[in-house]
Amino acid sequence: MPASEPVRLGRKRALPACPNPLFLRWLTELRDEAKEKGLKTQYTYQKAINSLNKYPLPLRNAKEAKILQNFGDGICKILDEKLQRHYQENGADAQIHSVPEAAPPAGRTDNNSMKNTAGDGGKARETSEGKKKKKKREYVPQRRSGGYAVLLTLYRQSQIPGSKGFMFKLELQTEAQPLCDKSFAVPDLGSKYTAWSSVSTLIQKNLLIKTHNPARYSLTEEGLALAERLAVAEQETKVCSGGDEGEEEEGPGVVDLTASDEGEEEEERIHPTVRAVGQTSSNVDALCSSEKPQNSQATSRNPSGGCLLPGTYEIILCVDFIETTGGSHHRKQELVKELQRNGVNFDVRKLNVGDFLWVAREKVAPVPGQLRLPAGRELVLDYIIERKKMDDLCGSIIDGRFREQKFRLKRCGLRRPIYLVEECGTAASHLSLPEATLQQAIINTQVIDGFFVKRVQDVSDSAAYLTIMTRFLNKLYQNRTLTCRSRELEGDVSADEEERGIPSSSLISFAEFNHGALKNKCQTVREVFARQLMQISGLSGDKAAAILEHYSTPHSLMLAYDRCTSEAEKEKLLSTIRYGKLKRNVGPALSRTVYQLYCTPGPLS
Repeated sequence: MPASEPVRLGRKRALPACPNPLFLRWLTELRDEAKEKGLKTQYTYQKAINSLNKYPLPLRNAKEAKILQNFGDGICKILDEKLQRHYQENGADAQIHSVPEAAPPAGRTDNNSMKNTAGDGGKARETSEGKKKKKKREYVPQRRSGGYAVLLTLYRQSQIPGSKGFMFKLELQTEAQPLCDKSFAVPDLGSKYTAWSSVSTLIQKNLLIKTHNPARYSLTEEGLALAERLAVAEQETKVCSGGDEGEEEEGPGVVDLTASDEGEEEEERIHPTVRAVGQTSSNVDALCSSEKPQNSQATSRNPSGGCLLPGTYEIILCVDFIETTGGSHHRKQELVKELQRNGVNFDVRKLNVGDFLWVAREKVAPVPGQLRLPAGRELVLDYIIERKKMDDLCGSIIDGRFREQKFRLKRCGLRRPIYLVEECGTAASHLSLPEATLQQAIINTQVIDGFFVKRVQDVSDSAAYLTIMTRFLNKLYQNRTLTCRSRELEGDVSADEEERGIPSSSLISFAEFNHGALKNKCQTVREVFARQLMQISGLSGDKAAAILEHYSTPHSLMLAYDRCTSEAEKEKLLSTIRYGKLKRNVGPALSRTVYQLYCTPGPLS
């Protein structure tokens, strides 16, 4: 930079001068006039100034400026009139790209420049030269915000001896909720954001790392240092509020409109933060791993944070919204009317697998000062229904959805899948597949796949069956204490109780069930490998699962083929693998097909 030019502090590089200073000066004058009159057009002119500053080429007239953003017909017409007057006053050869004396300072202008006129540019530069560059302020989340709760929870979990060093989403949300005033699952009234929305800010600030699928969340070195400071501050605040531990505990963020304000205002003037901290001190103590690490470990094993006692929940039938909209609207509305006529307590929502299922929904009382009821916990019972008409069954067999739907129902985590088949009279005789083929598919679903198959005649029979099942489940679970388990942390429970005819009381939450049943979610290599194997004719889901127990990825299978000494040994590698309840062999034919698929270099014959 030449020595004659003034040195501008606070910039990494000098911005180039605007190549259209005359247009820039006129727009600045128009903006300032509109500002003095209090017109909203000042913002339009400011947007045009910003666009003009970003354009690196000279403009010969205002018509060429129409390609720029925020330059409409009105602004271009005004600039053209000013340009014509400029040529009349200074001659047709007057320069329009030279910097005039009264032009604003070179470089880009922002909204702050609206406070200064063009003549004050030099004074502003002199003031900025004497100022040092402001230091960037460190990001610290507000106390009892979503980011604060997430950082503190991950830090306390990391202090537990032998901890895994990360947390899953559901586990993290459950343990962080007592430290946050907002809900991690339900947005506030009139807002679409929850406390969990702050996690993206933590990731952008390099305080949090998200890896794997399902997602695992852990602290970075910067996040660990910040969380440690937050934990120390939280501990100091808790010590200061030790005198209020005997106070009756109320949930954070709950406003009791019936309580008396006398005697509390004076206390809040003296210690404005003591009451809020004292109300949640027991929650903080339960999660504080430095004092009670065994509580944190127990919470990690049971992310539900509690159980549903008898009488505190109700059984609700969940109906997939596809069963009530689209297609044969009259027929689908008939199902809803039949359920209402039978007095069934049902809820229409989006189900990622199945058409009907039942949840145990926690009964919640209204909160004073809140318009909507707080969200109660929902645990999914072990019964799920897939409903098929004969024409739908025929179409799903032809396009391959039939096998895929059965495979997803088996993998959804519910152990009592049911196929509800509606036989529409003589409609089966007009379908693309013979009726014998459809009947065989239904029998295979019951005998081989282990599904319970219920045949009905029409929609009213389907509604009657759903009504009877709802009443049966209400009686079955009426005296049971239900606990919530995390499938992604603990896996599926054993089938010992199911074999003895006892319904399981350890259930997964609806949110985890529906998220895990997403059809197009990110898949692991193991899941993609299973889908590949199931594309082979005759290779069912049970056979694919048995092969995956021995070779979980294509790479492990290829290594096993490489260890074989002969071609015949490679072809028979998978033939002795047993599958299903009867423990039958996969067989040499399928084993040979799989070997040819993965080891033949050219096209298959």
